[in-house]
Amino acid sequence: MKFCNLFLTAFSIVLFVACSRTDDNDLPPAIEDTVEEEVLGEIVPCENGFAGIYPCSGYDLIGQVALDEMQASSGNDIWGWTDPSTGKEYALMGLDNGVAFVDISDAVNPLYLGKLPSRTAPSPWRDVKVYGNHAFIVSEADNHGLQVFDLTRLRGLDASQNFTADAVNLEFGSAHNIIINEEESRVYVVGAATFDGGLHIFDVSNPEAPVSIGGFAGDGYTHDAQVVTYSGPDSDYTGRQICAASNEDSVTLVDVTDAANPVFISKIAYPNPFYTHQGWFTEDQRYFIANDELDELRLGFSTRSLIFDFSDLDNPVQIGTYSGPTRAIDHNYYVKANTLYLTNYSAGLRVLDISDIANANFTETGYFDTYPASDVTDFEGAWSNYPYFASGNIIVSDIERGLFIIKKAE
Repeated sequence: MKFCNLFLTAFSIVLFVACSRTDDNDLPPAIEDTVEEEVLGEIVPCENGFAGIYPCSGYDLIGQVALDEMQASSGNDIWGWTDPSTGKEYALMGLDNGVAFVDISDAVNPLYLGKLPSRTAPSPWRDVKVYGNHAFIVSEADNHGLQVFDLTRLRGLDASQNFTADAVNLEFGSAHNIIINEEESRVYVVGAATFDGGLHIFDVSNPEAPVSIGGFAGDGYTHDAQVVTYSGPDSDYTGRQICAASNEDSVTLVDVTDAANPVFISKIAYPNPFYTHQGWFTEDQRYFIANDELDELRLGFSTRSLIFDFSDLDNPVQIGTYSGPTRAIDHNYYVKANTLYLTNYSAGLRVLDISDIANANFTETGYFDTYPASDVTDFEGAWSNYPYFASGNIIVSDIERGLFIIKKAE
């Protein structure tokens, strides 16, 4: 199965029908003999379990931009920006060789506007987040530093081009990830050489002149994190800046209100920790849902989501797990209202109702599988998603197939 999937990357048209899925889906009759990409310009509805060649439930394919159009070899992270002046929506997609900017305000006909190239070398790891009207970008490419890009430069563009950064900060070299709480003018760089790979905090009140203001090295390497202005049930921390850091073998809570003197709060481990990867608070900030990137691969069980009760930040408690329908590896999670958007590599984007989270009870309500070849337990397919556009459009980044725009079927 592994060989078949690797061969598929280079010879997808020839070999698709020879590679069986690991779930029970079959190819729709209309595409049994071909897997050419969808012809865009119209919505591809999810019908009888497929949107064109893509397995789905409840979500239509609205638009797509292939890696070839973005002149890249692989995709990674993704984020979104809505222009406050025009209301236009944009996808910001990480690529091996830079960050692509795509106007998706006409989502059926997405317009690739170009890219900000990697400051140094290509890398399969790149991360982008937004504060105000600026994008902040890091990469594991050597000596990449922090790139800053003024997104208002995208206004009025109708053709693709290469962009240059508006600012670069080189107080660190490579980094794995960047975190932004959009309620405050800070960015948090993680996985760099500074602060032992922990939190490196910058003031971006002047976005094009980031200033290093502190960091946290008290619990080793941080792979990813979320920072919130705390409004949850633990009144001891109301109004504080709280970081939930995924630190390889635990979720670690840190009060970062004073960037120069962050304070360790607590940490929580869980059974079979192979690589604590990422997680997200529920909107009431009582619960935190996390994932481990290597547990499915090492133990052979179905996709596992870890559910924590953070109502007492000093004493977090695991209250249960959710097991998905496949053995695909989970990656990035985001929560909107009572819905968890779970990026699940080869199983695509899974959409879960988490309204009964108090009982650790999740229900899958839909999915869109960007990797139709299989649900293999490997690092292929969907990398991340962004579900926060007012239009209801959801963008998904796929390592091999580029940018997808999907939407809940009406």
